[in-house]
Amino acid sequence: MNPNAYICAGSNIGDRAGTLLGALRVLHDVPGVSVEAVSSIYETDPVGGVAQAAYLNLAARLEVATTLSPEALLTEMQRIERAFGRDRAHEIRWGPRTLDLDLLLFGEETRATAFLTLPHPRMWERAFVLIPLREVADSRDAWLAEKLAAFPASDPSVRLAASR
Repeated sequence: MNPNAYICAGSNIGDRAGTLLGALRVLHDVPGVSVEAVSSIYETDPVGGVAQAAYLNLAARLEVATTLSPEALLTEMQRIERAFGRDRAHEIRWGPRTLDLDLLLFGEETRATAFLTLPHPRMWERAFVLIPLREVADSRDAWLAEKLAAFPASDPSVRLAASR
């Protein structure tokens, strides 16, 4: 059985919703990747202390072919970010972005390298990740639903922008 991968996507520059949904369409076309579920879109307060506009965020569940590694998926996600105008070399840490794609989980894989950390190291601290993630968690990943149940279902920094 192919593993589930979970991602979070965010944008606070330009056509935020169009960028998020466009990125998911491109990701769905990556060989070995199928976008299986997409959360509602949430408007969220920025984190990190940099003055900037609110983000739109969503989470998605992907089914990933067993031939695709977490590193290969992250490489594809970063390629998509660049295609949508992200320039990591010239951006401010936690600053505004056209597109931010984070790989949160990839099956039960764990990593701690300079390129990739799985599970995502800050996901359990971020309501803008956990609230949409709750919508797409798969029953095959019962451990994830159990872990998500320990977190509040709402937060004032995360507001529903568009239901899916």
